Amino acid sequence: MSLLGIHLTILAGPTVPVPLPARLLESLESAEVKHTDEGRSGFQLVFKAGRASTELVESPLLTLPALAPFARVVLMVAFGPLPRVLMDGIITNRQLTPGQGQTPSKLTITGEDVSVMMDREEKSVEHPAQPEMAIALKIIASYARFGLLPVVIPPPTLDVPLPIERTPVQQATDLAYLTELARRYNFVFYVEPGPAPLTNTAYWGPPHRPGLPQPALSVNLGQNSNVASIDFQQNALDPTTVQGQVQDRTTNQTVPVRTLAGSRPPLAAQPPDPTAMQKRSFRESGVTASEAFARAQAATDESLQQVVTASGELDALQYGGILNARGLVGLRGAGFTYDGLYYVKNVTHTIQPGQYHQRFELTREGTGSITPAVRP
Repeated sequence: MSLLGIHLTILAGPTVPVPLPARLLESLESAEVKHTDEGRSGFQLVFKAGRASTELVESPLLTLPALAPFARVVLMVAFGPLPRVLMDGIITNRQLTPGQGQTPSKLTITGEDVSVMMDREEKSVEHPAQPEMAIALKIIASYARFGLLPVVIPPPTLDVPLPIERTPVQQATDLAYLTELARRYNFVFYVEPGPAPLTNTAYWGPPHRPGLPQPALSVNLGQNSNVASIDFQQNALDPTTVQGQVQDRTTNQTVPVRTLAGSRPPLAAQPPDPTAMQKRSFRESGVTASEAFARAQAATDESLQQVVTASGELDALQYGGILNARGLVGLRGAGFTYDGLYYVKNVTHTIQPGQYHQRFELTREGTGSITPAVRP
């Protein structure tokens, strides 16, 4: 489907996705894709589902294997010659809305990214003598049929469990267990489409902040503006420090545990004042001193992720491309307090004939720009 210089391609199928036929694409009313840095991303396709007079029994859309539950769907968007994979997911829900009068019938296809298939079976599995990083690599490798390419970042502390002391036991689905392991260090686990069609990147590690920001979001700059609407919020209650003590399980020595500030590269010139941050006691036991500090620091880092948030909408044609979640973006035109670099927490893409809008949420740990200019 082409619209104003943007080309949308949809592949679908029960095993290997193939391009949808032209007649089916012509009945597509809208496509929506939401990417988020936590949990699963999702998509929704809305088709006109009317049937001809010769099709008295059923709408042909309902009989297509490509649109059946658990079929795989790949959406690609091209701004020019090079396509970008926008979604690689699995159909999880179908909804038929029969037509009334002049209103045609509609078939709504809803799905989630391929990580939904990692959340289908609860398992009781032991992982002897394997640290979290090794467990993550092993689980991801078992889903190679979905083209998962692992990107696993070592945690700040690597503790190999000795079988005579303890054995990690999984009592959950693979997705839930990977998420549980990640949260111990304020890491994240997610699956994002690409870089090539029918491949997906399975990321386990700290929230990703790549070095090169995306093209800037421009506000209140006349003809150079590309943001249709935006608002900012500042939350003063979330920032938290952790303090307490722990008995190291290897040395039996009691050591203090305390955090003072975030450990991630700053995006704001004015982070929260440590003396004004709320304080939380560290109460975990059965860990080493290094593990205790890593988990305390993870709690502080998490509390600083959304001190300042910006929510808005932009026109993809004015922006000239796709705004990616889980990356950095510059913002200009709002003034020193809210200009500068942000982390893109989520983006919702809405594509209709003649329209392509992207709703977004940006976050960072404080106010003020750390850079005099952003990438235009």
